[in-house]
Amino acid sequence: MSGAMSGQLVAPAAIARAVLLGRAVVTITAAAAGLLLIEERWRVPTVVALVLVATAAQVALLTRRPESLTRHPWPPLLADLLVAGGVLALSRGGMAFFCYSAGAAALAGALLGMRALPLWAVQAALGFASAAVLLRQSRPSPEVTAFVAAFPVLGLLAGVGATVATAALVRYVELTVAVVASAQRSAAASERARLARELHDSVAKTLRGVSFAAVALPQSLRRHPALAEQLADTVSRGAEVAAREARELMEGLRADDPGQDFGFGVARACRDWEQRTGIPVRTRIDDVDPPLETRYELLRILREGLTNVERHARASAVWVEVTAAPGTVELTVADNGVGFSAGGLDQLRAAGHLGLVGVFERATGVGGAVEVRSSPGQGTLLRVRAGAPA
Repeated sequence: MSGAMSGQLVAPAAIARAVLLGRAVVTITAAAAGLLLIEERWRVPTVVALVLVATAAQVALLTRRPESLTRHPWPPLLADLLVAGGVLALSRGGMAFFCYSAGAAALAGALLGMRALPLWAVQAALGFASAAVLLRQSRPSPEVTAFVAAFPVLGLLAGVGATVATAALVRYVELTVAVVASAQRSAAASERARLARELHDSVAKTLRGVSFAAVALPQSLRRHPALAEQLADTVSRGAEVAAREARELMEGLRADDPGQDFGFGVARACRDWEQRTGIPVRTRIDDVDPPLETRYELLRILREGLTNVERHARASAVWVEVTAAPGTVELTVADNGVGFSAGGLDQLRAAGHLGLVGVFERATGVGGAVEVRSSPGQGTLLRVRAGAPA
């Protein structure tokens, strides 16, 4: 459903429902006040029953088939006019009729807009006729006369007010739908860019190396059999690595459920890694909910850190902590492995620690900072700080 169509259906139905319920309350209250003023008291419960039945039927129609009522409003509005006539006859032009008539004008304004002018004219004519009869019968003071004569005009104003309110709500709904659609398009574009980056950083680079080896393989078979054997082994191992990277990428994307609690995602990643490697992982996880992009990168950094421990650290234990501070979230992965001579980003790149280089790139992409502390025989500590809601 488009934004314009959604607003044109939702807003009139919402305003109409509010008008119906408000009119029922005000009309019943006005009718009940007549118990103190009229002798034929049976008229009061009859008016109340009529208003309750009519309101219940109209609200039920709005709830079950709102699009039918907003697209074809004339039949229910004409039926509502007949109910107004019944209230007029039962209350003999009392306050209950004027309240119901004002609500009927507002209902017509919500469903028809300015097209309700003919209906407002009929309602105003009934109101003025009732006011004239009341004034002739009771001969009230000039102040009361002005008050009664103003009621039909108030009904017209209620109709115009409902029209304006409905138009404003329609516009608000359309803008809200447009904003949500824009956010969804932006999120989809961001997700595509993220997936493209993941493929480029892992699978694409591996496959490029495999392709180079495969291109050189035919000539090597004829001239350098030993080299051809090495190239074939390179192609085989590269294919295995590419398959593993693709599998890890898919697993990471499936695990990154935005509706899942971030702490649960961290705990699950640690538990799965522990079960696969047999290396115990001790966790301490604070309750924190970082932004979507930050949580994704932190989970990827966690998996990268655990993968580095598995491949290089020869550790017997790992510690993972997620701690929260005002405005930041901090992820720490530490092990008791063999360690290495840590340095800055350039030193890590030169030493071939490309996994940690990727960690720096991921953290920088979400405005984070990375700290790596390690020395031979002393284990390794990886700490990442990134922004999070305060």
